Amino acid sequence: MKSSKEKRNKLSQEIAIQTLTLVSSSLGLVAALAWNEAIKEYINVYIKPFLPKGSGALSLLIYAVLITVITVIVAMQMAKIKKRLGS
Repeated sequence: MKSSKEKRNKLSQEIAIQTLTLVSSSLGLVAALAWNEAIKEYINVYIKPFLPKGSGALSLLIYAVLITVITVIVAMQMAKIKKRLGS
């Protein structure tokens, strides 16, 4: 049977792991939001001027396709890294 001190150490370790996971996820969200704004601005500056006026739906479609392509590429790269790490 585990002692009280071992239980507290285990709990402290679990709290630290969860905190690190939450901080890491939060930073990932901030990075994703920054990329979101950067891609939107890129579309507004470099693509939208070449589209006819009132083409908001087309701009959104281009944005959605671009985000999907980036997401798939990143997910594939992460899967390769995970496989190399043996997870």
